[in-house]
Amino acid sequence: MTVPGAFLDAIFDLPQGTFTGTAGHDRYVVSHRIMAGGKSHKLVAHQLGGPDYISLNLYLTAKSGALLRPCEMPPEKVVAFVLALVPDVRK
Repeated sequence: MTVPGAFLDAIFDLPQGTFTGTAGHDRYVVSHRIMAGGKSHKLVAHQLGGPDYISLNLYLTAKSGALLRPCEMPPEKVVAFVLALVPDVRK
């Protein structure tokens, strides 16, 4: 799957660390870590009061560009989540 530019803009705009936010009608607690000098992002989200779980790694490489690696879920699910996510506090 090609990583949409809107997804990259959205994930780069998320605060680092742990925060709460809304995606659709659901509330989540989200952890966003940036590693390797900004070349790697890890995002994990747990739905508050529900079963939903999101986990992804994003690698920014010089040779291959942006590589999205969802953890045991379709890439479309993590892309839709990140595009819909509105943090309670902006960075």
